[in-house]
Amino acid sequence: MDATILIVDDSSFIVDGLVAILSRKGYTPLSATGGEECLTILKTVVPDLILLDIMMEPMDGWETLEKIRKNPATKDIPVLMFSAKKITPEEAKEHSMNIDDFVSKPVNPLQLLDSIQRIFSRRNEISLERQDAQNKGLDTTIIDEYAMLRKNIEVDRNLLVVLRTSSGLDIGREVSSEDVNAIRNLEDKIRRAEHRLRELKELLGKIPDSSRDS
Repeated sequence: MDATILIVDDSSFIVDGLVAILSRKGYTPLSATGGEECLTILKTVVPDLILLDIMMEPMDGWETLEKIRKNPATKDIPVLMFSAKKITPEEAKEHSMNIDDFVSKPVNPLQLLDSIQRIFSRRNEISLERQDAQNKGLDTTIIDEYAMLRKNIEVDRNLLVVLRTSSGLDIGREVSSEDVNAIRNLEDKIRRAEHRLRELKELLGKIPDSSRDS
């Protein structure tokens, strides 16, 4: 694999377990015991992915994520959030644009590794599609929108599963109207994004490849 993954969690027990899992799969794991140490490491190291816990003190995962995204040197690093804490509809709405996936604790190793591979595969595919679109002379704003939609749709689909499961909606549990509205709004958001993505894919297919004409 030869990819560097920075694990950020204030539990040394969890960090040690994740280091062992990632090492066995050929990744190069680094570790930080909190948000401040994570930001310090990022001053000298740019990992291929950050595995970031939400429930940390004094700086929690969301605040750490915000600082990562505000720094031009680190803003594009993919971030996989994980937590034993139930993610709320408000958190999903506020942070879904800035994360690349979410997994729950206790971490299922197969689920974690699948999520990591999915993130890397998606970024590679988008990179190739971006290059192809540029070769066809497509406007860069369209390319950027396409890349953003592809990532956001996958993240939102995963968050939707998490929200439906944690709320108990799928098993007939009584759910608050706020949670139901949040889930329905996320479903609507995904449908709108999928519709726009189909439009962009059609546009991509209609643009002639200028590189073949030269």
